[in-house]
Amino acid sequence: MTTEPDINSPDWDLWHEANPDANDDLGPRMPRDVEAERVIAASVMERPELVDELAAEGFDPADITTEQYRWVWFAVEELRTSFKHGEIRWLPIARQLQAWHADGHMPVRPLSESHLAELYHWAQPSAAAWHAERVAKKAIAARIVALGHDATGRGNSAAFDPDTDVAALQEVLDGVAKPAAGSQAKHVRELIGGALERCITPPTKEDRTPTGFVDLDALLCGGWAPGQMVVIGARPAMGKSTIASGFARAAAVKHGVPTLFHTLEMSEDEITNGLLCAEARIALHHLKQGVVDDAGVARAAEAGKRIAAAPLFIDDVSNLTLPALRAKVRHHVRADGLRLVIVDYLQLMTAPKAENRQNEVSKLSRGIKLLAREFGITVIILAQLNRGPEQRQDKRPTKSDLRESGSIEQDADIVILLHRDDAYERESPRAGEADLIVDKHRGGQIGTVTVAAQLHYASFVDMAVS
Repeated sequence: MTTEPDINSPDWDLWHEANPDANDDLGPRMPRDVEAERVIAASVMERPELVDELAAEGFDPADITTEQYRWVWFAVEELRTSFKHGEIRWLPIARQLQAWHADGHMPVRPLSESHLAELYHWAQPSAAAWHAERVAKKAIAARIVALGHDATGRGNSAAFDPDTDVAALQEVLDGVAKPAAGSQAKHVRELIGGALERCITPPTKEDRTPTGFVDLDALLCGGWAPGQMVVIGARPAMGKSTIASGFARAAAVKHGVPTLFHTLEMSEDEITNGLLCAEARIALHHLKQGVVDDAGVARAAEAGKRIAAAPLFIDDVSNLTLPALRAKVRHHVRADGLRLVIVDYLQLMTAPKAENRQNEVSKLSRGIKLLAREFGITVIILAQLNRGPEQRQDKRPTKSDLRESGSIEQDADIVILLHRDDAYERESPRAGEADLIVDKHRGGQIGTVTVAAQLHYASFVDMAVS
């Protein structure tokens, strides 16, 4: 092996490219494009406005693997305010780099004046975008290699845990490719046409997922929308799981919308029992006792066929983390075209570590909102309310009663509070009724929808069909 050149040599990075074994003890060899990095560093010196132009196209200087070249980019960024027009030649760059190195701001030895002068001749401003794309592709490849190395280490570890390690690797994989230029801001002229079209185009079932309640659909402009985080809040024993099961049944069984129901409180058998009773109109307590009559069994057999044919997935794994949920969603989006996710319920999820419980729940809430937006799905998350309603004469809840974190209310696009008078007063004149209080609706109306509580059938239904 030839002798490694001085770090100031312009051939230093090329030597490492030609001698990959030199760094074998540091981990796997990482893909990189040294020539493209050199062209970018030289081009921004000659045409400093490229710093903004390439960044606007999504280029990240962190993808430049040769640290000396990356610091040249940073120096151009720093000096642009002083050099309003034209090129920034190598002398100001050299002075800036030396100053940074002297005060400890720059951890690597900078290129000398002579090597910066040689670097300058590599400038190709007209081809900088093409070279930036080459560097970005290599950076993605390097992250894939690093992920593989991490996966190998985790897999060979005696402490390997499939639940946490696989979910963690999946989360890293999701972030391997950075947002493309298409995620940049758009001029409103590109968007206004769509708004005008929506003025005369009612949403279809492809645009919205029906809730199962006519009046609620009307209030929500047709049902659940992609990218929404919906919070269903209630005190214990109000029927949160039952209403959630009803939303899943309306979406998957009635309308064929691929749905994932993750239950942390009930078993998959309990959820399936409730689905069958609601769909077949048989009493839940009769099913549990095994005494359904012949007519009910016939209805159950027909309902069972409809349920079995529905794109509905039920998961009752009790230890649900945000990375694990993300992995499940990613899989079902790819494999099944998933459009709706229901989690029962938020406070039972395993939260990321934080200073206190409120911050833990805040991280969960924000992560779920980002999940809905990223995958373009609706996520309905059930949440328990605090004791506020029980301490008031009027037991009706408000969104401020959401337990443990105000960020749940803040992150949600829609907050629906489930309330039944007869949960507090058995002889209430409104016994058998339930209110769906839409207390927050981002961009839409709020209001209350009254439905019939048929809990013996494990369902809530429209008043008109009760």
